[in-house]
Amino acid sequence: MRKTIYAAALMAPLLLAGCGSDQAPAPKAEEAPVLMQAGQWALTRKTTGFNTSTVTPAEYQAALKQVSDDKLCVAIDKDGMPDADALAGAEGTACIYKDKMARKGRLIATLACTAGAGTSEITVEGNYTADTLTLGTTMTKTQDGKPVLRTTHDLTGTRTGDCPAGGKPAA
Repeated sequence: MRKTIYAAALMAPLLLAGCGSDQAPAPKAEEAPVLMQAGQWALTRKTTGFNTSTVTPAEYQAALKQVSDDKLCVAIDKDGMPDADALAGAEGTACIYKDKMARKGRLIATLACTAGAGTSEITVEGNYTADTLTLGTTMTKTQDGKPVLRTTHDLTGTRTGDCPAGGKPAA
């Protein structure tokens, strides 16, 4: 009997500690996902790096002045990812996602594309909202199994509205 009373006396503070006035925190409301919207987008691609085995300093400096502006109708897939060809621009066609992640306004992906007589692999990383994007891209073009060109770009974009009938961008 003494053992039972002694055990109860030891357990009482532990049992009472669980009865404090502190309540468990309320579950956090889940954040609404950030989803890029399909539609017409104005994309600007600025070259920030250009490297080949034969590039001269003058060619490199000329490449850094390249800026392209495109108006595209961009489709968004069921996973919330923009059309891979739109992200690739002139650096690849028939692009597919090798891997992809879009979450909370952050996009990280690798594209595999056809590029002339070779292939290109483009890594993409950056931020987006429903109607803007700011990404960095790195492209490596391979021909006959050997890398022949590497470029980097800053890619920015703004959704300008819905695509016109027929899916062609408005001028």
